[in-house]
Amino acid sequence: MKTVILIGAQGKMGQAALAGLSKHKVITAGRSGDVDHIVDITSEQSIAELYKKVGYFDAVVNTVGLCEYETFADMSEAQWMSTIMSKMMGQINLVRIGQKYIADGGSFTLISGILNVKPIPFAIADATTSGAIDTFVRCVSLEMSRGTRINVVNPTVLEEAWGVYGEMMPGFQPVPGKLVGKAFERSVDGFISGEVIFVDA
Repeated sequence: MKTVILIGAQGKMGQAALAGLSKHKVITAGRSGDVDHIVDITSEQSIAELYKKVGYFDAVVNTVGLCEYETFADMSEAQWMSTIMSKMMGQINLVRIGQKYIADGGSFTLISGILNVKPIPFAIADATTSGAIDTFVRCVSLEMSRGTRINVVNPTVLEEAWGVYGEMMPGFQPVPGKLVGKAFERSVDGFISGEVIFVDA
């Protein structure tokens, strides 16, 4: 049994990840709600405080990253920066700061999303930062120390979220959260590192 910090546990993607982590001790975290710890991944201080409070942990699984949706023509710098600081830098900082606290042989699992390979209107910031995270994971895996692994789950839209996103994604086939949970399980319990784990129909 591993001790896993799951960030975004109350969201639909967090619930999907939780399905794949059932054999482990899961410590939940998020910006609000009924979680073990409150954390804001856009704040370096908040991230460091989370790790210090938890103490020992074997894995970090992140399922959150706020994205602004707008056409490229109308996307403001503030909207770009909001997405970058959450979906990209927030996740990078989880790893950058977390590498000092995680147990030897631990693992980080981040989240990207299918829109960087299957773009849709209004999602340029989401697609760009998802692509950045995929690249970050591939490259930083070569620099991780103490046997630490890192992967990223790149899922398509969840069946459980189709009612919210389906209208934006004509022609996409949603997948069940349980299937996405298997990708998180593979990252945490397997031996792979530097992998983009695609979950698509």
